[in-house]
Amino acid sequence: MVQVFDALTRAIALRCGQVDEKEHDVTQKDQAGKSFDVVIVGSGASGGWAAKRLTEAGLRVAVLEAGRQLTDADYKEHVPAFDLQYRGRSKQPLARERPQQSGSYAVREWNADWFVNDFEEPYVDQSDPSFLWVRPRLVGGRTNIWGRACLRLSDIDFKAASHDGAGVDWPLSYADIAPYYDLIEDYVGVSAIPEKLPQLPDGHFQPPMGLTCAEMEVRTRLKAKLGYTLTQGRTANLTQPIHGRAACHYCGPCEHGCITHSYFNASFTTMADAMKTGRCTLVTGAMAYKVLMDPSTHRATGVLYLDRATRQPKEIFGRVVALCAQTMESVRMLFNSATRQDPAGLANSSGTLGKYLMTHFSDAGASGELPDFTERPALGGPERPCQTLLVRFRNLPGAPVTSGFLRGYAYGGSISPAFRFNAPGFGAAYKQAVTQPQPTSVSLSGFGECLPYEDNVCMVDPNTVDAFGIPVVRLRLTPHENERAMLKDMAVAAAEMLEAIGARNVQARSGMRGQAHELGAARMGTDPKQSVLNPFLQTHDIRNLFVMDGSSFPSIGWQNPTLTIMALAVRSTDYLQEQLRQGTL
Repeated sequence: MVQVFDALTRAIALRCGQVDEKEHDVTQKDQAGKSFDVVIVGSGASGGWAAKRLTEAGLRVAVLEAGRQLTDADYKEHVPAFDLQYRGRSKQPLARERPQQSGSYAVREWNADWFVNDFEEPYVDQSDPSFLWVRPRLVGGRTNIWGRACLRLSDIDFKAASHDGAGVDWPLSYADIAPYYDLIEDYVGVSAIPEKLPQLPDGHFQPPMGLTCAEMEVRTRLKAKLGYTLTQGRTANLTQPIHGRAACHYCGPCEHGCITHSYFNASFTTMADAMKTGRCTLVTGAMAYKVLMDPSTHRATGVLYLDRATRQPKEIFGRVVALCAQTMESVRMLFNSATRQDPAGLANSSGTLGKYLMTHFSDAGASGELPDFTERPALGGPERPCQTLLVRFRNLPGAPVTSGFLRGYAYGGSISPAFRFNAPGFGAAYKQAVTQPQPTSVSLSGFGECLPYEDNVCMVDPNTVDAFGIPVVRLRLTPHENERAMLKDMAVAAAEMLEAIGARNVQARSGMRGQAHELGAARMGTDPKQSVLNPFLQTHDIRNLFVMDGSSFPSIGWQNPTLTIMALAVRSTDYLQEQLRQGTL
């Protein structure tokens, strides 16, 4: 029988056919004290895949999720701003409980209650500039609100240290992970244009959503003038139905939810599949605190968590524990799980736990207008759920080396005519003037690779606890000279590109912020003295403890990480199953 733990979860399970009415009427009991084959912490990109793969293989799995389960009734992508109390015009009301979270573009009046209350669940940030840690508390995690970019890494990224000497290589190659990329893309549904580029391998794609006339013009000019590739962003939004999910209908604000399930969200895909097996127990409102250990065997035995509603501590047990809580949450758990045997935190015999934290830095670029390519602006039409992508072009093998920094970056592009809101006149004359054909506006916003640095860290602050009494994350994620030089180049190169394709009124900008792509801090490697995890995301120190989220990355490339996180998680679960069959766990 499927086991679920709140009314919302039972409702969506009943709606999706995951439980029948007789099962739905059965009162569920507290799972504290029960034992499973595997206990998974987190239900997002990696946790959902781990639950799906392991339950479909016949294992009994418990998934601990700190948040709640949404249903289609919670999604507001079709709710207009005028139906909201504040008309979506101000974030000040949101900042009363979420002064940090409300700084994210994804946190809006439509969905603000999906995210943590910053006063109940704080963190200590020592970064410069400050770093915004975006944290929804939902089944599905950040796949509820992610940007959906699905970009493969290549051996240029996996073996980057061999190219330029910075950091360490990954302990695997593209050939090792390619079959898992295939599997993920086939299931998720990724719309993209194949480009045959070594720095961005093609995959198993659904048909592209296509480019507008203006985007095609910019693509053509960039290729002809500079040899650079502008393509459609590779996005986890469907253009063809798959697994009962409908194709995207281009309504726009994916971060508000999706009642047609047209973008990938672990809640209504991988987690739903795991629940259908009848072997997945989902415990919502479970604030995971510590990995429980048996000192006599030095093995993980389960997880201690706090019930969000009652604040009561509870324990749940498993033959294997897999942390999929998101990079900084998983590292936080490992530090908070310190014992007499492991006083510096679990799986930290190398001393590298918490170090080499990375993200992608962005907000530098340029904008301009193409006076010779005019279009009439439109409002309320279909909105493609992805930007254009200008693929990495700096410091590629066999190409000239860019002076001043290592590695590379890409641009997200926004290309469309703008309304002439400063047009003269009133009434009908103004309406006509404001919608006249306008020069195409082109904006390029860069995002680039951060190198791994020992002083960029994720630790716990023993002097600061959250509302549940759990010591919170203390982080430092500050760009070094390499990243600052890269950001400067983003602005200069973008301006030069726009001028090369005939843009006028070109304006460069040199902002700086870290994206919500926290990676590293529990890196994988073959040497237990230099890494926390082996190439299959198993901790070197504790054989039955795995960490399957983005904390495993030794370096991060320029690409958005979620596709790789999911591929690594599936690879890890295949290894975990084989180890169980062999009796080594």
